[in-house]
Parts: sequence; structure tokens; C-alpha cells
Amino acid sequence: MDLDKVIAVRSNKTIYRDGGKCVKVFHSGFSKADVLNEALNLARVEETGLAIPRLYEVTMIDGQWAIISEYIKGTTLSQLMAARPERKEDYMERFVELQMTIQSKSCPLLSRLRDKMDRKIGMAELDATTRYALHARLAEMPRENRLCHGDYCPSNVLIAEDGTPYILDWAHATQGSPAADAARTYLALCLQNNQPGAERYLELFCQKSGVGPEQIHRWMPIVAAAQSVKSRPEEREALLRWGGIGGAQE
Repeated sequence: MDLDKVIAVRSNKTIYRDGGKCVKVFHSGFSKADVLNEALNLARVEETGLAIPRLYEVTMIDGQWAIISEYIKGTTLSQLMAARPERKEDYMERFVELQMTIQSKSCPLLSRLRDKMDRKIGMAELDATTRYALHARLAEMPRENRLCHGDYCPSNVLIAEDGTPYILDWAHATQGSPAADAARTYLALCLQNNQPGAERYLELFCQKSGVGPEQIHRWMPIVAAAQSVKSRPEEREALLRWGGIGGAQE
């Protein structure tokens, strides 16, 4: 296997191209359970018929876990937005419409978003009163079972050479509320110092989905608390601020 062609380097993984295959190699110490769960998510979402890279195998390379999937040649929406700012509105509309397509699907064997959020709130570095209030709010939210990406952002949408949009990185996929997934995307855009883009995204999402902005804002403290668990300190503070939680901690 030729692993000389590096596509991307992350804090805990390196992604390579090997001919028509994409090889994601997880660094030593990465949870085996998380690797297998990501591969299982990919296999389950593939069954929905969405355009995603096909899963080929899970293996070990030099003592490190690796997921091997289909390599798709193309350009991400984030790269297109940066290269052609005059078309940013068109790209943002396409981005939101593709999210509508994702959320039109169901994938009943995926983990439930509300279970994941409940667990993460319990792990968050927040005072007990704040955690209790977030658990209570989560319990009141509508129970839904739509496919949620969990990390839907322009860098995870790849436009192939034939124009087909492929959705990448299904490690955080769950079944749950589209409004919660929209809150996650909004916060992700904010963390990229793209507040105008985040606001425009939210406006378009509400227009196209029929979901009211108040529904998304009710999810934001829950999603922000969940995302704060593994975030860097500066990201954690920003997430809690945007989520309307403040800096409450024990």
C-alpha cells in the first residue's frame, strides 16, 4: 500500500490516497471502539442511498487502526467558497439543500442523538445546576428520528469532477432532530470566525426546512455543552458563550 500521498493531517489521524482508495490512519492510542463505530456509521449511512464514499475495509497498518474507503476526486465547498466569493450565496444555498436531503433520510440502527447529548452534558465542565437545567431541557425536546450528520460543514461536502456532491466524515452521525443538527452546523461556522456565514446559513435553513429559528436556538445550549467536552479551551469558551450558557463551571 502506497501511503506517500497525504491528503490531510488532523490532531489524531492522517488521511492518505492510495490510487482509488482513501486511507484514514488513526494515531496510536485512538479508541478502537470509536474507529469501529465510525466504520459502522459509514456502512449504515451508505444504505440510505446518499452520495458518500463507499466503505471498503477496516484494518491495521503498522499497529494503527485504519479505515479504507472510496477516494473521490473533487473540491470541497469550503475551498470553492474561498476561491469564488462572488458565488458564495449559491454555494450556501446548495449546502443547505444538501442538508435537507440528508435529513429526509432515516437510519434506524444509528445511535440516538438525544442519548449522545445526555451523556455529553453529564461530562461537561459545568456546575451541577447548569447540567441539571440542560438535562431537563433535553428531556422536553421533540423526539425525532431523522438522519443527522453531526459535523455538517462546507469542508465535509466534496463536489466531484462530474458535479456530484459527496458528504464526507460520518463519525458523529446519529438519528434525531434536524434542528439540533442545524444548531451544530451554526456553531461550527461560528468557530470558524464566520459569523456572517453562520447567520446566513441559519436564515436559509429556516426558510428551506420550515423549522423556526426559535427551535434551533432552543437546541444551541444543549449542543454547545456537548461539543465543549473535547474542545480546546478557547473553543469551549466560545461554544458556551454562543450557546447562551456563559462560563458556568465547577
